[in-house]
Amino acid sequence: MLRVTSNMMSSQLMLNLNRNALQMNNTQNQLATGRKLNKPSDDPVGITYSLRYRGELASNEQYTKNVDSALSWLDFNDTVLGQTGDVIQKLRELTVQAATGSNPQSALDSIKQEVGQLKEQLIDIANSKLNGKYIFNGESFDAKPYDFLKNEDGTSNTTGMVNGQLVGSSIDTLVTDKGLINFSVGDSVQLPINITGTDVFGKGDDADNIFKIIDSLTASLEKGDTKGISAQLDKMDSRMETVLTTRAELGAKTNRIELMQGRLSDLNINLTDLQSKTEDADYSELIMQSKIQENIYNASLSAGSKIIQPTLVDFLR
Repeated sequence: MLRVTSNMMSSQLMLNLNRNALQMNNTQNQLATGRKLNKPSDDPVGITYSLRYRGELASNEQYTKNVDSALSWLDFNDTVLGQTGDVIQKLRELTVQAATGSNPQSALDSIKQEVGQLKEQLIDIANSKLNGKYIFNGESFDAKPYDFLKNEDGTSNTTGMVNGQLVGSSIDTLVTDKGLINFSVGDSVQLPINITGTDVFGKGDDADNIFKIIDSLTASLEKGDTKGISAQLDKMDSRMETVLTTRAELGAKTNRIELMQGRLSDLNINLTDLQSKTEDADYSELIMQSKIQENIYNASLSAGSKIIQPTLVDFLR
């Protein structure tokens, strides 16, 4: 038969008091932090899920930022293509006006001046930048795609010829960088979001290269050649069709990116909900447990005071 000593009773009492105090402290700690996972030992299995959810949320946040950047790039490209279409349309109107054959040379010279300004506007558009990057030069976005010599009147010399010598960039040989800028918008999902200047304005040897059209139109206006002027209309229409087709492709990419944006938003909500279920504490349940544990601890203190109070001296009186 086991003999229970006062020392054993005191030790057991202290063990029970410490256990009750520890449980009450853990509950109060969860109430203070609002989390049921404050250290790995709280739930070894749950902490692995928690870390996984945090990693996926961090990746999802970066994908969301990439999608936002991609949409900004595509929206800016669409704006620039709209401006390009407006300039080409204005060029066509001037060409139709000049091709009537009833204009004096002074009127053709005035139209030529306006065409020269529209050419400069197109070059400015072709050298558009977003966040310090040229949008029409592929992966070489730090290099100016359309860098021409200037004539004495301030207009761009797209032939690169001065006194019969090729000394600058010529539109006949100029080709913009064809590299694709890919944005990661999902797990193993990459989308190219850029278009090249060659695709929009034409290659150097294309008959409908917009700068060659303008140069030919300018030469015909200077000579008063109405047939040469009229010959540029079909080429302008061809280039306009290319611009519209490119703009439609941009619209399709934008729709895809917006769908990805919605998907990432839904995924973020789901992951946040799962993380909350794994990590967050249930306040109503914790408050009830805290009250129960507080009562248990107070009761154990009250009982302990009665157990350890009597000593041998009390019985010798």
